[in-house]
Amino acid sequence: MIEHAGRGILLDVEGTTSSASFVYDVMFPFVRRELDRFLAERWESPDVESALNRLALDAGADSLPSWCSGLSPDECCARVRDEVHRLMDSDAKTTGLKQLQGLIWQAGFESGELKAHVYDDVPHALRSWNEHGREVRVYSSGSTLAQRLFFGHTSHGNLLNHFSGHYDTTIGPKKESASYSRIAADWGLAPSEILFASDVVAELDAARAAGMQTALCLRPGNAPVAPGHGHPAIQSLADIALMQSH
Repeated sequence: MIEHAGRGILLDVEGTTSSASFVYDVMFPFVRRELDRFLAERWESPDVESALNRLALDAGADSLPSWCSGLSPDECCARVRDEVHRLMDSDAKTTGLKQLQGLIWQAGFESGELKAHVYDDVPHALRSWNEHGREVRVYSSGSTLAQRLFFGHTSHGNLLNHFSGHYDTTIGPKKESASYSRIAADWGLAPSEILFASDVVAELDAARAAGMQTALCLRPGNAPVAPGHGHPAIQSLADIALMQSH
């Protein structure tokens, strides 16, 4: 059990509120299955164009047109498809990939085919924190669109109303302390008022360097963590005890 007297709780998703296996065994295969059809149907829509331009920027080009210069439309589509598969194979956290994945997942969540897994302790913790005046926000490598879809369509129903904000890598990489400083500034809270919960020690190190409190999530199936990291560990969000601030 760890104690938190601050006003804000910032949550990671994969390995914290949801199992890593759901992301890798359900959500990623859905993207691979739907990618070709999605690109064929939505290529010229503004939100997809924005994601594809960011994908090109992440690949080192100035834009999608410059990345596909000299290629036919079919060849450009194939380049995008190959890059998406390459990034997913390496579990990359690039912004363009995450934007595109979020758009593909949208159809799956809205049709009911995808229903997000969340641990059984999550809904109660969110309700309890809200009832005690705590604000809860999400910081994930998944796009803010994907986050809203995820928590709006869970195995425990729509949990979206429990969150007051969402952050993705457009605010900065999750392993850099400056990202957490920007989140605190955007939130209007001192970093010390915020507890960040994640299963990744490097992310917690960055949050702690920015002045946040931290909690290491030890969920079933998470990657093993070497000793000596110095972060308080929890096995459930119920292990976070709210204290009265002074």
